[in-house]
Order: sequence, then structure tokens, then C-alpha cells
Amino acid sequence: MTLSSKMGDSGDPPKEIVVCLDREDLGRQAAEAFVKAADEAVSLRRRFSVSLAGGSTPRTLYRKLAGRPFAERIPWRAVHLFWGDERAVPPDHPESNYRMADETLISKVPIPPENVHRIPGEWSDADAAAEAYEEALRSFFQPPTGKWPSFDLVLLGIGPDGHTASLFPGSPALEEKARWVVAPYVEKLNARRFTLTLPVFNHARQVHFLAAGKEKAPIIKEVVSKDALSQEIPARLIRPRGGKRLFFLDREAAGLAGLMDSKENLP
Repeated sequence: MTLSSKMGDSGDPPKEIVVCLDREDLGRQAAEAFVKAADEAVSLRRRFSVSLAGGSTPRTLYRKLAGRPFAERIPWRAVHLFWGDERAVPPDHPESNYRMADETLISKVPIPPENVHRIPGEWSDADAAAEAYEEALRSFFQPPTGKWPSFDLVLLGIGPDGHTASLFPGSPALEEKARWVVAPYVEKLNARRFTLTLPVFNHARQVHFLAAGKEKAPIIKEVVSKDALSQEIPARLIRPRGGKRLFFLDREAAGLAGLMDSKENLP
């Protein structure tokens, strides 16, 4: 089931809500969209740049991409994987977003090792690690001076508090206008996190949000509604300029958010 909406009064970009039967169906439909985006990017630019997300829902997508029929349909030698955020941990740590993607996807497909660009979360100096990752991104994208990179696809989750990547409500990282990568201290987690910044996400060609479960329904309703009580929910601030934003939701997240039967509240 797909619900689409036109440009709203708020000036948000067009959205598409893809309502899936369950997590497995969500993974399948998101995988189909991934393959389509890869085909388009490789056809036009000869490579496909993706910013990966952590969390349980993307894990389902990665498992789908690593198996049949999807793995055989993706030109892995042209795929370049990056991360939208990471924990300040080594790559083999149980909390590492890289480790999750490696176990579920990277180690199971023929992607060249040099095409996997992880954040060096194990560095003792988090700010230096963020700077190094920004330099790696600049080397890959090589945009003109003053311009931002354009990922072909950004994958994101949404937390119950509206955070996405490691952009949390009230974080100074939300105000960043120059840096591509920052390492904010997240007070509620008592930890440093690495994250790409809003301008980077908002210059992507496509952004796909993945969310499942009834606990996500209240914040999903706020994120997609033009009448949201708060305009400062981090996930609401992801508005790709000239790009496309899709929400892949299971029936629990969509139904309890009031998105199953009506499009009246969609911008």
C-alpha cells in the first residue's frame, strides 16, 4: 500500500508513505527501492553512493539486500557505502553500526573493501575522527568550493524522541552550517556520537526513512504532519533540496499514526 502527497503549504518536499505489512515486507519493499536507486545512479553517474543507518529496522533491509533475489541485482563494484552516524567504539564492538552492517550485508556480498568507508569510531580523539571522515567524504565527492556532497541514497531511522542518525533534540549539531561531520556529546546517552550534519542529509538525491513498531507511531505522526506541535523534531528537519523523501513504515507504525486510511494530515 502506498500513500502519496503533493507539496504542502509548509514548503516541505513531496513525500511518499509506503505502508508495509510487517518488518519483513518493509525490508523487501525498501530493498526494491534500493535496487532501483542503484540502477539509476550507476546508469547516470557510474557509481552509487549510500549512507547507511544503524538500528533494528535497517538490519532487516540489509539481510534482504544480502540474499536472493536482491544481491544478484546490485552492481556491487559500483556501490560505495558510508555511514550517517556511528558510536565512539571499535568496529568489532557490539554497538558499532559498522559491525551490524558488516555482519548482515557487507561480508556477504562482493563489494570491494575499498568501497566501504567507515567512520573511525575507535579513535581516542573524537573531533579528529570526525574531521578525518569529513576529509574522506570530500575526497570522494570532490564538490566545488562551498558546495555540499550529494549522496545518491541516505537511509535513516527515527527514534521515539524524533532523533535521526545521531541528531538528537536540542543538540548543537542541529545548528551546524559548515561542517559535514561532527562528534556531539549526547547528554541523555552520556556518550559522544558521530553524525553527518543536516546540510549533508538535505543535499541527498533520495532519503529513505525506515520505521516499524507501535512505539514509533506517535513520533511518525509528528514527523509527517504539517500541523506538528514541534517544528524542531530532528527527523522533520531532513528535507532534501530537490531530492525525494520516502517513509517505509510497517502497519503498526502507520496505523497508529493515523496514516492508513486518510491522507488529510500529510503535507
